Amino acid sequence: MEKFKEKTILVTGGSSGIGQAAVELFKQQGAQVVFTGRNEGAIKRMNKNTGAEGFISDHTDMSAMDVLVKEVTSRHPKIDVLFINAGIAAFAPIEAATEEHYDNIMDINVKGAFFTLQKFSPYLNEGASVIFLSSVNAYNAMENTAVYAASKAALIAIMKVAAIELAPKKIRVNAVCPGPVDTPLWNKVGIPDEQLTQVASLIQSKVPLRKFGSSKEIAKTVLFLASDASSFTTGAEFVIDGGFNLNTLV
Repeated sequence: MEKFKEKTILVTGGSSGIGQAAVELFKQQGAQVVFTGRNEGAIKRMNKNTGAEGFISDHTDMSAMDVLVKEVTSRHPKIDVLFINAGIAAFAPIEAATEEHYDNIMDINVKGAFFTLQKFSPYLNEGASVIFLSSVNAYNAMENTAVYAASKAALIAIMKVAAIELAPKKIRVNAVCPGPVDTPLWNKVGIPDEQLTQVASLIQSKVPLRKFGSSKEIAKTVLFLASDASSFTTGAEFVIDGGFNLNTLV
C-alpha cells in the first residue's frame, strides 16, 4: 500500500529513534521523505538504507535553519507533512541544574521546534499535517526532569496555538506524547548505567502493559495523524504510553 504516494514528508531528527522509524514507515508508504540530523554518518546510513534524503542541520542555529529551508524547498517546494521530532533528554534535580543544562534543553526542544514550524509553515500545502513529538513528562511529575518536562509542556502549548492559527489553511496540528520508549535517547540522559537499569526497571513496573514501547509503535501513530484518516483531528494530544499515565492505585 502506498498511502503517501506523491506526498512530501519532512522529519526533523530523523536519523535515529522515533524519527528514524517514521522515516522508514513513510518510505514504505511511497512518500518522498526528507529528514534532518546532526550525525553525518547516521544520515549517510539512512540515505543508503531507506532512500530518504537527509540533511545535516542544527535547529538551534537560525542561520543554519535558513540554509536548511532554502535547500529543502528548492527541491521540494511544498510539504504535506511536517514531523517536528528533533529533541534531547537530560535530567538533573532543580537544585543542581545549571544554566547550560537549561539552555541546551530549551534551545533544542523548544526554540528549535518553534522556529522549524515558523520557517517551514509558508511551504506547507493546504490541508497539510504538522505533528509535534512531546512526552508524558509534560503531565507527570518525575524527579530530576523539571527542565525537560517544561520543554515538552511548552510544545503542547505551541501546538494548540498553531492549530488555531493554521486552521484557515486547513492545516492540522497535533502532538504525540510517548511514555517510556526504548530509543537511543534513553541512553543519553546522563545517568550511570547501573542506575539507569534500576530506573528502567522501576518505570517498566509502573506500565500496565509491563514493557517499554518501541519507536515503530510511536511512529505508527505519527502516520495516522499524517494521513486522511485523521482529517477531523487538530489541536489534540495523543498519549501512547502502555497505560503509564493511568496512575493505578495498586
